Amino acid sequence: MTGMVETASSVADTVLYPAAAEVDGTGRVPDSHYALLAAEGFYGLFAPPDAGGPGLEFGAALRVIETLASGCLTTTFTWLQHHGIVMALLTTPNTELRDRWLVPAVRGELRGGGAFSGVVPTPPRVRAVRRRGGWSISGRVPFVSGWGAVDVLHVSAYDDTTGQVVSGIVNAHPGPGVSAQPLSLVACQGTSTVVLDLHELELPDERVTTRVERDAYLAGLVIGLRVDSALSLGLTGRAVRLVAETGSATADTLRAEQDDLRERFDAALGEPDRLPGLRAACSELAQRACAAAVVAGGGAALLAGHPAQRLAREALFTLVVASRPAVRSSLLGLLAPASALAAVGGAR
Repeated sequence: MTGMVETASSVADTVLYPAAAEVDGTGRVPDSHYALLAAEGFYGLFAPPDAGGPGLEFGAALRVIETLASGCLTTTFTWLQHHGIVMALLTTPNTELRDRWLVPAVRGELRGGGAFSGVVPTPPRVRAVRRRGGWSISGRVPFVSGWGAVDVLHVSAYDDTTGQVVSGIVNAHPGPGVSAQPLSLVACQGTSTVVLDLHELELPDERVTTRVERDAYLAGLVIGLRVDSALSLGLTGRAVRLVAETGSATADTLRAEQDDLRERFDAALGEPDRLPGLRAACSELAQRACAAAVVAGGGAALLAGHPAQRLAREALFTLVVASRPAVRSSLLGLLAPASALAAVGGAR
């Protein structure tokens, strides 16, 4: 393992996991978690050395995410949104914006979230209209995490006139053109997830990161399926450890599936058509692994505060969060295989 993966393992096992039950119960991530991630350099996870980052290979960065998720999915999911800001600043042609905010973002002094899901549906739910000196953004973003814990959001909107997606950085607090409605989640409530309504929100040109064709924009989101899968693999890893504590050989079977799936996903990164199915397989494995942890834990696993029941609820979270129609279709097929009844001798 790289040094950062080893550090992530220590943080996950000594800080995040011991506090995960409290985070789940209170619906709040302590700021000390985010401060620790910043102090250890994790806010710059994907940044190169010349930008203050560790310069990790993609696979190593994914193992960091997976390892942290095994400690606390809520903390890791909320922190993960920040990397959209970092990547946008690394790649933007807006050099003044990059020079102003990249270093603070890499250090975790400026914390960010994402508000792009309003562009993904057809037709898009969030629109951009050109105004003098910038853009006016209106629409509803149905799932924005980190509200109240982040400083800025990377927001995306569709311009009907050009067919492009306009993206830029806005302040993450209520104000003119911005209102937020908190969501009540059955798992990961501490992600502080809201529905964000935008009404003629001003996005000045100096805060625009990119303007790209919508097809190119959506294609760029595909790699996110592998990043999101690290969350599911992290849950699987923790569930496997709980099952192993009971002495069940099921832990070995699940661990082998986890390793195989990780390897197959990494080998398929150059084949975008395969990624939705693999993303679905990661969530389905997490679902089975966490259910196995409940079974292995027996009746105690149903008690509030027991890690197995929390993991099972968090597995539900990974089934739907940051999903796509192709992922959903694959998941439904995996969750209801035609041979399931025959496998237990129930076919007629």
